[in-house]
Amino acid sequence: MMNIDADYVREMSTQLASFAVHGQLQRLDRQEARYQTELSALQALRSALNDFNRTVTDLRSASQMVISSATFSHEDYATADIGRKATDGRYQFHVEQLASAHQLALEGLTEDDLNGGELTLTQGGESFTVDLDGGLTLQQLAAAINNHDGNPGVKASLVRNNGENILMLTSEETGEENEISLSTTGASANLAAAANDPRQLAQARDAHVYLGGEGGILLTSATNTFDNVIEDVSLTFTRTHAPGEQPLTVDIARDQEATTEQAQSFVSAFNKLMDEFDGKLASGGEDSPAGALASDAGVRAIQSQLNRIIRSQFNGQDLMSYGIMADRNGRLQIDADRFEAAIAEDPDGFDALFMGSDGMLNTINDTLRVYTNNTNGILKGRIDRVNSSLTRLDRQLEDIQRQYDTYYDRYLRQFTQMMQTMQAMQQTQGMFL
Repeated sequence: MMNIDADYVREMSTQLASFAVHGQLQRLDRQEARYQTELSALQALRSALNDFNRTVTDLRSASQMVISSATFSHEDYATADIGRKATDGRYQFHVEQLASAHQLALEGLTEDDLNGGELTLTQGGESFTVDLDGGLTLQQLAAAINNHDGNPGVKASLVRNNGENILMLTSEETGEENEISLSTTGASANLAAAANDPRQLAQARDAHVYLGGEGGILLTSATNTFDNVIEDVSLTFTRTHAPGEQPLTVDIARDQEATTEQAQSFVSAFNKLMDEFDGKLASGGEDSPAGALASDAGVRAIQSQLNRIIRSQFNGQDLMSYGIMADRNGRLQIDADRFEAAIAEDPDGFDALFMGSDGMLNTINDTLRVYTNNTNGILKGRIDRVNSSLTRLDRQLEDIQRQYDTYYDRYLRQFTQMMQTMQAMQQTQGMFL
């Protein structure tokens, strides 16, 4: 007697159901592969554009392409922040004193001394008053000072010494103009005495620096930073000189190496981006496949725009004038000799080429924003559309899966019925043997 082979029935049902949907699955697989390739290419291109734009943004933030630097005859005496308008020169400084913040201590106070009256604090011509009616602890007084809306810059704190709380008042800013003075009205005798004669822990002082060495031109500042004593140079002094000590010599000069590095960072970032474009847009040939976006006119337009920008003039200047030229593959190269000579002749022109609202960097940034903006950029729109297409394919795959299940169930029933029929026929045949 014949038995129904369940494994055979399932295997045949699976094969026939798979064959029924095979063509649709192949079509979906081809479409998915194409969309996934396009999606990966667009995401990689957007990432490359963002990397290039970060370099552009960093250069814009530096606000200068031609870099000047300061060389100091002695270390640890000063630091310098140099702008693009700084001119070469040598300067000498004798630092007589550094700026300091005022600090006072009110000692011997107890809570009984803070049970009425007013304490007025004055700094830089501005005054504010703390009301002591109702009584305050020293900690509450410090908080009232720190949180007062009219406080121009006095910081209050408590320190302990042998069980005694001492109220410290410190100016948040240095300089003589930030000196703190105190007065009281209707306060206890102990508080009035402490306010009238506080212990001075640090004097409010301006920085005193002599230009030209000791005995030269006296420069003063409420802070240790002196802006534009030398045009577009900010000097911050950190150490004083003893009388008769050798002055600090500061040499301001153009830093050719740093300037070249600035230019090279732009060139390298641009060339890296062009490599990405060429890989995605490659036409292909006998020995190499076509790029994932070879027929994409929109992506090719981005590359064309960038190439057009770097060949344009900005503020009457162009890259070629400074020895930065594109080779036959569209990659930028710096002719070191021409670059150095052009920078020496017209450094301001090189900054004008790159910087400012109408400079090359700003133009590139505005152009890229149209494509890379994370909210409404063109590439985001393209990526969203490809993702939508992939989502539609997922839904189509679900439909095919349902079709497969229908076919499988049908073939399973048919094969089962066939096997049952054959079994019945064998049983009938056996009756006549």
